[in-house]
Amino acid sequence: MLYLVPTPVGNLEDMTFRAVRILKEVSLILAEDTRTSSPLLKHYEINTPLQSHHLFNEHESVKHIVQRLLTGEDIALITDAGTPGISDPGFLLVRECIKEDVKVECLPGATAFVPALIDSGFPCDKFCFEGFLPHKKGRQSRLAELKDEKRTIVFYESPFRVGKLLMELKETFSEDRKICISREISKKFEQHLRGTLGEMAQKYKDTQFKGEIVVILSAVEKEEKIKNSSSNKYKQD
Repeated sequence: MLYLVPTPVGNLEDMTFRAVRILKEVSLILAEDTRTSSPLLKHYEINTPLQSHHLFNEHESVKHIVQRLLTGEDIALITDAGTPGISDPGFLLVRECIKEDVKVECLPGATAFVPALIDSGFPCDKFCFEGFLPHKKGRQSRLAELKDEKRTIVFYESPFRVGKLLMELKETFSEDRKICISREISKKFEQHLRGTLGEMAQKYKDTQFKGEIVVILSAVEKEEKIKNSSSNKYKQD
């Protein structure tokens, strides 16, 4: 069995009893960064062997891991924070396990965008999860494609590039579009910064944030959509 085990995005107490038990019972834990995961495992007295499994080695290690699973071992995959596979390693391994008829089980648990989305105050019955935008190639075209998105949009961003993202969003979307920046989810200094895109871009364009960042952008409003459609028609004419 391959277990995908969520780990806290902030507060260590966000681990579930089941997650702790499984991490103690499996024969191997695959960790995105063993240095990051070691303090968590030590806190819960989990002594299971660790092996690194990250974006830079997963293509090479997947087949070896699946072979171990096929011999009857139970293995768990964790990432630095949150649920494996959500903007983190996991997809390739899961796909290969399914291909080889290895049972996969993902535990419910911590992920940064869910509390950020709910705390934003924007409609969350339907939403668009974008995760990290491409750093260079395709970034602007992807933002352009989202211009008329009718659902709340969720982005992940490095704390060092939030200012840049805000300015890019301001250039693409209406300055009146509402936005919420969530940081340090589940930690002591959790913060949700809310305002219009124009206000937030101006205020935080040079700010160096700390911690994991989730940016929530409100859906396009009717008036903005009409304006965008008229603008596009003018360009085509």
